[in-house]
Amino acid sequence: MGSTEEERDVRLFEQLERLQAQYREEGHVDWESVAVGMSPEELEELKELWSAAAIADEVASDSQNVVLLEPTAPPQPSTEDPTMPQGLADYRVECELGRGGMGVVYRAFQKSLYRTVAVKRLLRGEWATSTDLARFRAEAESAAQLNHPHIVSIYEVGTAQDGTPFFSMQYIEGTTLAERIADGPLPAREAAELLIPICRAIAHAHRQGVLHRDLKPSNILIDAEGTPYVTDFGLAKWTERPACDERVAGEKRGAPHPSLTRTGAVLGTPSYLAPEQASGQHELVSEATDVYGLGAILYAMVTGRPPFQGASPLQTVQMVVEQDPLPPRTLNPRIDRDLEMVVLKSLQKPVELRYASADELADDLERFLNDEPVSARSSQFSQILTRAFRETHHAGVLKNWGLLWMWHALVLLILCFTTNVLVLNGFQTRLPYVGLWVVGAGLWAAVFWELRRRAGPVTFIERVLAHIWAGAMIADALLFALEWLLDLEVLTLSPVLALIGGMIFLVKASLLNGLFYVPAVALFLTSIPMAAMASGGVPNFSISLLGVVLAASFFFPGWKYRKER
Repeated sequence: MGSTEEERDVRLFEQLERLQAQYREEGHVDWESVAVGMSPEELEELKELWSAAAIADEVASDSQNVVLLEPTAPPQPSTEDPTMPQGLADYRVECELGRGGMGVVYRAFQKSLYRTVAVKRLLRGEWATSTDLARFRAEAESAAQLNHPHIVSIYEVGTAQDGTPFFSMQYIEGTTLAERIADGPLPAREAAELLIPICRAIAHAHRQGVLHRDLKPSNILIDAEGTPYVTDFGLAKWTERPACDERVAGEKRGAPHPSLTRTGAVLGTPSYLAPEQASGQHELVSEATDVYGLGAILYAMVTGRPPFQGASPLQTVQMVVEQDPLPPRTLNPRIDRDLEMVVLKSLQKPVELRYASADELADDLERFLNDEPVSARSSQFSQILTRAFRETHHAGVLKNWGLLWMWHALVLLILCFTTNVLVLNGFQTRLPYVGLWVVGAGLWAAVFWELRRRAGPVTFIERVLAHIWAGAMIADALLFALEWLLDLEVLTLSPVLALIGGMIFLVKASLLNGLFYVPAVALFLTSIPMAAMASGGVPNFSISLLGVVLAASFFFPGWKYRKER
């Protein structure tokens, strides 16, 4: 068994290396050809490895962020510098300002218009992949379509004499929001005033059909007068392409930019990723994704740190997907409660619980500045009810459990019906019941988790659920010991089984899906007729009743999530 697993791991990592080589050479991965000869489980695990590798590569390349600002000690240009661009006839390059994983930015003087500009060129030049070129082009095209006072303007897009693509843009002399935050948290009102124009700028981009998808403090520039600007649309996505774009004539309107979004790939900087980005669910990326990014920026402004910080990029991504951020007031008690509510609403993992637009976030920040009630504190009954019965951000793990829960429903039904047969036939010896509920149920639990483990890595929330299940099984087993110590007939305390089941589903409702409140209530109520039947006077079908309610509680959610998977 061990050697088989080792061989499987070796195959997966060899395949991963081939995928990375293919991506470097061709700029994309053909998953259909990869899937040939692989089991669904292996393919799913390979995609997870690919996503983890993509995260590490994206972060490694993006960790040195491009900064458009005046260096404190401007470097002097050198004719011996091999990175200095050549063949930009209309521009006199003065110095390098910064570089990232895709591009390098220079301060330059445009001779024809006699002005200082910033020039960005593709870093890899002739070795750039098709994806590098597409992202570079997307940044220029996206930003060029946006005319807003708080978005860095694009002046010219062209190609240098050596064939390297470049574009020139508005030069912002000042600093970045990341550098401001590095000095410590900003005062609450200053943070709100600074973010409002950024929200309005992003709302304008959304109205033009452009999603930024990489909002973070280093992509917010602040000039000497304190005016903020949004920059770096390198990961931007069109939700609606301009009708007059001749280059894409005939393309489906609303299609994403080609080659920029891969299934399962993770784009962006981990600490500021929205959960749907961190999990690679690009079909869920929307305006709400940028709202989350704005909320993450606001969180960093008022606390001095991003919402999530892990020991590694992958750990940070896992935190984004699985955990909730610390309340800002835990890190900075001076933050106003209303502003904290605004931050936390922006960072809700379910998309529908965030602000519906960047404009709505800006409106709430303006209410905060005007000492008016913020909408984030809304407590209408319909909203409370909706939140109570919604899925949480952990509900995605149930897609791994769908079929297993359907089998679990069958096992519970067999277990309860067999127990009831023993009861109706007058078995009072405890040994058969202990064998069914302790040994039999324990063996099934071991099989269940082995099957789940083979389907892929077990997540943090699944480990929590495993401990809850283990606690319930221990409680079930101890009921037999309590009956023996109290000198009670076997299964006298059986109604407590329904109460234990109800408590389990109550916890699941808070962790996974509010709809689990329904089976929780059903199981609590089931304990009443169970107690009535166990007390005598009517045929004791209490355990069968419990089996039917438990089986339904597991089968229908399992069927739902099996279909979704």
